[in-house]
Amino acid sequence: MNTAATTGPITDLLERVSRKEHLAQDEWIRVIDEAETEDLRRLADDLRRELHPDDAVTYVVDRNINYSNVCFSVCNFCAFYRKPGDSEGYVHTYEEIFEKVEEMIEIGGSGVLMQGGLHPDLPMEYYTGLLGELKKRYGIHLHCFSPTEIYGMAKTFGMSNEQVLRQLKEAGLDSIPGGGGEILVDEIRRKRRTECNSQEWLDAMEAAHQLGIKTTATMMIGYGETIEQRIQHLEKLRRLQERSLKAGYPGFVSFIPWTFQPDNTPIGKIIPDRLPAEEYLRWLALSRLYLNNIPNVQVSWLTVGLADGRRGLHFGANDIGSTMIEENVISKAGANHKATELMLVNVIREEGFNPVKRKADYTRILQ
Repeated sequence: MNTAATTGPITDLLERVSRKEHLAQDEWIRVIDEAETEDLRRLADDLRRELHPDDAVTYVVDRNINYSNVCFSVCNFCAFYRKPGDSEGYVHTYEEIFEKVEEMIEIGGSGVLMQGGLHPDLPMEYYTGLLGELKKRYGIHLHCFSPTEIYGMAKTFGMSNEQVLRQLKEAGLDSIPGGGGEILVDEIRRKRRTECNSQEWLDAMEAAHQLGIKTTATMMIGYGETIEQRIQHLEKLRRLQERSLKAGYPGFVSFIPWTFQPDNTPIGKIIPDRLPAEEYLRWLALSRLYLNNIPNVQVSWLTVGLADGRRGLHFGANDIGSTMIEENVISKAGANHKATELMLVNVIREEGFNPVKRKADYTRILQ
């Protein structure tokens, strides 16, 4: 441990953060433990303004379509999955998904966020055929399949991440969401029975970057992890982003931290309380400062609510996320906040920013 980091004044560390120095992990722990919330907020807001001087706050109108809830993983923080053979398991037909897409397009949506469980029996042709049909019929942005799903496909079909991703990209895949990240430390992932380990998740993301596929990154906090593990998670994302950008790949276009929702989950009886808003906002600000090589940070109004979501726009976030026309995963765990496009636009304006509609890969839509 750096002795100076544990004995010097916190103001010295904050000054170094303001100069965009990357601190040692023990120094970051001191920052989150000791810095005043207002100091974290101010530094994160300053960096947000530097990165986005037009004061734009982006948002997306899309639909989160869960093509299946059948999953061979048994993550104990999840209320969504059903084991293979469960009577409540489902796989949507193409026609059912087309109907959902058409409803989304009618209200101004630009694309779909499509994710599901790790299905052991769906053929690769189900995924590639679906992407191809969606692209051909609607020409929409396809933001689909988390790294965990890519890992699941590779495992199921005996393929490499690159082979899976290449087929999906050729079929129409545009970008990849950062689901399944939770905390990228195997000690906590084993406790929560997460199917893929941290390196397998990172490997899927790196393979996507190498194929020129933009991705987002996430962190779920408040499910029993330590402060040290949260910092380790951020460090792993930062290092992968450094490698991707150095090699000329698009890398992560956004980072989205959210809070664990305990309702109806196996570990909800052990961890029944949601993370306090103040703690979430402090970590939102710290994430913006730590990951200064990722251009966008999104506040998760879906898990913390719009009241605290709008506060997050002053804690470093420059994106307020999606209207979430449909959401079936964390809503089952108790996240029941709702918003329309007009509501998000009004919140952005009321907080003093310029609302800008975007696609899932953060390409802005001219209106």
